[in-house]
Amino acid sequence: MKLIFASRNKNKFYEIEKMIPNKFQLGNLSDLNFFEEIPENEDSIEGNAAFKANFIHSKFNVNVFADDTGLEVEVLNGKPGVHSARFAGIACNADKNINKLIHELKEEENRKARFKTIIALVIDNKFYQFEGIINGEILKSKKGNNGFGYDPIFKPDGYKESFAELPIETKNKISHRAIAISKLIHFLK
Repeated sequence: MKLIFASRNKNKFYEIEKMIPNKFQLGNLSDLNFFEEIPENEDSIEGNAAFKANFIHSKFNVNVFADDTGLEVEVLNGKPGVHSARFAGIACNADKNINKLIHELKEEENRKARFKTIIALVIDNKFYQFEGIINGEILKSKKGNNGFGYDPIFKPDGYKESFAELPIETKNKISHRAIAISKLIHFLK
């Protein structure tokens, strides 16, 4: 079965490609000759994931899934949340987002946070969603060189290392995205 992953994020595609069993043929937006950005204007992680999957399905009539992920920090009332990718502004990058978050938490003792991923699937003209959450805490400084986004400052509960210090094989077993993908794969079987 062919599935299109509706994302331009090469890091996410690489992670997901390693998790999806070989019996599924994973494609990306380039396979559809689609090179535009899909808008992320919804006010929730669930809304963004749904919009992206429905947008590609309506345009190309393919089986498609999309994800949206947010880092939710307890003391910041769930921020950056749906705005995680643009926390430091529209033209920001991961380093700027990390620096802003570290700055906002510099006086805080409570560093509890969670990553939340929602996967929206449109298959055979039906819509489904799957959620993955991993709890952890925000470190005071960056640690590790693996991963992407907030990985260098997120330490999952039960581990001494940040996501960016863990081998990809370990991260791909425990992460928010891995949990949501596991639910997706279980559903598809």
